[in-house]
Amino acid sequence: MDAQKKIREIKEEFLSTETAELFSFMERYGEDERAGVKSLVAKAEKEIKKLQEERERISALKAYENRYGDRTYICGIDEAGRGPLAGPVVAGAVILPKDCDILYINDSKQLSPKKREELFDVIMEKAIAVGIGMASPKRIDEINILQATYEAMREAIQNLGIKPDILLNDAVKIPGVDIEQVPIIKGDEKSITIGAASIMAKVTRDRLMMEYDALMPEYRFASNKGYGSKEHIEALKKYGPSPIHRNSFIGNFV
Repeated sequence: MDAQKKIREIKEEFLSTETAELFSFMERYGEDERAGVKSLVAKAEKEIKKLQEERERISALKAYENRYGDRTYICGIDEAGRGPLAGPVVAGAVILPKDCDILYINDSKQLSPKKREELFDVIMEKAIAVGIGMASPKRIDEINILQATYEAMREAIQNLGIKPDILLNDAVKIPGVDIEQVPIIKGDEKSITIGAASIMAKVTRDRLMMEYDALMPEYRFASNKGYGSKEHIEALKKYGPSPIHRNSFIGNFV
């Protein structure tokens, strides 16, 4: 313990310390009797506990991956954008390493946009392979949203560059695929690879909708991502459909 160090300096040290290094912080200042330092040590202890809980959650999230651990390449599949009035449906396919140490992966809907963006970059860096597929609004109108989703998923698998040994899918079984499949209800909450796929699909689609917003700001795609918000429906009634609206979805509004 450095008795001469000011509490303000210790606080700055705490704020700049990575969670994994907080044990050392606690060892350095654990016996400091100053109330301000005790508070910082307590915060460090709380952060360490949260980290341990997250590691346990991620370990539990590998149950399906462990069940099929004899396969070399286990691929998670999920989609984003089945429900919106506008924009494509996007599918993600992800193969993670067996010793994957990425924390905070979850169903993309349970994560903040900032956390999804952070995890997108981490997954791209650490995954063995990532594939993205999509079906356009026109294609959705042609073959219906379910078939378009399957098409996007098949494209995502093809874009992996590696043929998986098994697919862990969020709830569905994809027709026209000669790979063993395991449909898992709420799979993005139960499988780390499906959760990773959901993040890749969601972030990819959200980024596209942000680009569309710059071209067509009247529909507010940046905020609604194509879903039927009040402002979106009002704009649809006022301006009519854009080139990226799904005509088979908007009959009640135009």
